[in-house]
Amino acid sequence: MASVFLYAPGAALSVAELSAARIDGHVVEVGDAYIPADAVETAQLRAASLATLVPADCAVTHFAAAWIHGAVPSPPVRVAVQRTRPGRRRVDQSLRIEYRDSLLAPADLVTVGGLPVTTPTRTLADLARTGDEASRAAVRLLIGTGIADPDAARRWLWTHSGLPHTGSALRLLGRLRTT
Repeated sequence: MASVFLYAPGAALSVAELSAARIDGHVVEVGDAYIPADAVETAQLRAASLATLVPADCAVTHFAAAWIHGAVPSPPVRVAVQRTRPGRRRVDQSLRIEYRDSLLAPADLVTVGGLPVTTPTRTLADLARTGDEASRAAVRLLIGTGIADPDAARRWLWTHSGLPHTGSALRLLGRLRTT
């Protein structure tokens, strides 16, 4: 769903015009697009700003999902996506897309700004399973801002215990719940 407040480069305005408007303070960057400087940055606008990057039948996951939900301050350079429909698919390789070919369950998805995105609970579980320091920081932000519930993520992980790194994710979420 396109927004009247979202300006994609090359659509109504060229990259040069949007850059000049940004320098003049009329617009600010949001993901891969721009919004008026006085507009409120919403989850819908953040999601819509990435819509041209996300392949059909895919959903936004991990850091980009955490950014859309409002937990992390800026979008990642590479947007992680996973398929939402059964059957393997081919995704054009891109420096901006990190494609995972595992199927997301409909219960793990919400639609934000017209784009499928993993739920806050699934996003928290995925980032907790990743295990690097940046992911742990995003996990703390998802929990600290109240966007995602660590107990719900732990329950999700218990029911999906066959996924890689579930044990370390459960330990991390357990430590964060008690601090």
